[in-house]
Amino acid sequence: MLVLSRKLGESIVIDGRIRVKIVRLEGDIVKLGIEAPSEVPVHRQEIYEEIQKSNQEAAADQSVKVPRLSFAAKATPAP
Repeated sequence: MLVLSRKLGESIVIDGRIRVKIVRLEGDIVKLGIEAPSEVPVHRQEIYEEIQKSNQEAAADQSVKVPRLSFAAKATPAP
């Protein structure tokens, strides 16, 4: 893990596309501003973990039944 010190108004850049800026300090709370391309998802850690858990549960859920297609339809002859 890289640990950096930044002051109010200073930033770091990740991969040349993502900028994380110290926007405000409120006591022991640090407010961050994050600029990233729209195709890069940005989530708080707890939200990211919840999304991952939900995805894993959905992938493991075998109770969802997909209806079978009926092949009883008759083929029509070509003209």
